[in-house]
Amino acid sequence: MTMLENPVPPTETVVPLLPCVDPDATLAFWRALGFAVTYEQKKPYLSLAFRWSGFELQYKAASGNVDAALEDTGGCLVMVDDVAPYHAAFTEAMRRAYGRVLDKGLPRMTRYRPGASRFTVLDPSGNSIVFIRRDEPTELEYGGSKRLEGLARVLDNARILREFKTDDRAAFRALNSGLRRHGDGASVVQQATALAMLVELCTALDEPERVAEFGARLRQLALTGQERREVESAVADPALLTSWLPTGT
Repeated sequence: MTMLENPVPPTETVVPLLPCVDPDATLAFWRALGFAVTYEQKKPYLSLAFRWSGFELQYKAASGNVDAALEDTGGCLVMVDDVAPYHAAFTEAMRRAYGRVLDKGLPRMTRYRPGASRFTVLDPSGNSIVFIRRDEPTELEYGGSKRLEGLARVLDNARILREFKTDDRAAFRALNSGLRRHGDGASVVQQATALAMLVELCTALDEPERVAEFGARLRQLALTGQERREVESAVADPALLTSWLPTGT
């Protein structure tokens, strides 16, 4: 089929129009993240507009059958050169506004590990605003290799549960039981990685009383400098490990 030449100059700007179930919560959330409110109207119909950096979001009233808790309301993709600065900016804004990074319930932001090519911000209405690196690989590696055995397979499964299924509780259970079953036969890096991930998950699950348990075990492991860096790369915030991770050589 021969494609017709487009006579229209490419001057388009696309602005996502998302369903909103709670205008006040939506305004408060995006303001907390540093977004400017460029338009605000609640009557006779809802219309909200926000701007941050080089992109905009707009909202209209959601239909009566929208359930934000299902987290399938709507969403958009934000294509950027590098996602890390965006995640860092929103992390700082959340800590300033809420005292912590929102990582459970609505609204929230998914974790980001160095080298990752995407992360998601979920707004109070269950919309997903996905920030994606423009040169993201066409085929993402989701894990699940059947060639893995022992603790390596446990670590891989926990990563899938944590990063792709966003189920921290299931990831914690898999790591905790897997470390008991396979820890003795695993390498020191695998053991340290499992303990580091458990420290991070305890923090995310608001179970700080268990952090010391896994952190103390992590501290007992002898790691080289390279091994330490490998373990740090397994968690989103290496600062969580400062008190527990051996300095290495």
